[in-house]
Amino acid sequence: HVQLVESGGGLVQAGGCLNLSCAATGKTNVLNCMGWFRQAPGKEREEVAFITPLGRIHYADSVKGRFTVARDNSKKTMRLRMNNLSPDDTAMYYCAASFAYTWPPKEDQFDSWGQGTQVTVS
Repeated sequence: HVQLVESGGGLVQAGGCLNLSCAATGKTNVLNCMGWFRQAPGKEREEVAFITPLGRIHYADSVKGRFTVARDNSKKTMRLRMNNLSPDDTAMYYCAASFAYTWPPKEDQFDSWGQGTQVTVS
């Protein structure tokens, strides 16, 4: 089992930026893909970005060119740099981990989830 803890959310003005972090503990040696998801009020959870241990990356179309995902395997952390934020990016952001090797993994293939960190863009 893998435990995930997110940090870095907050309130930012439109056009601003934020950095999110996710720290993983537990059985991380068998972990494959890590990813970010988000859920806005009244909407379904949606994918944001995924990254494998070797750096293969997938972005949702809505964040391409604005968000950058990175991973430090030695530190068992993942980051999400979010630039040029808009009110449409307001959501609870979740870190997730998958042991699956399909690409990109489907949401139901993510086995572990963090508690989430709130991002609000005014």
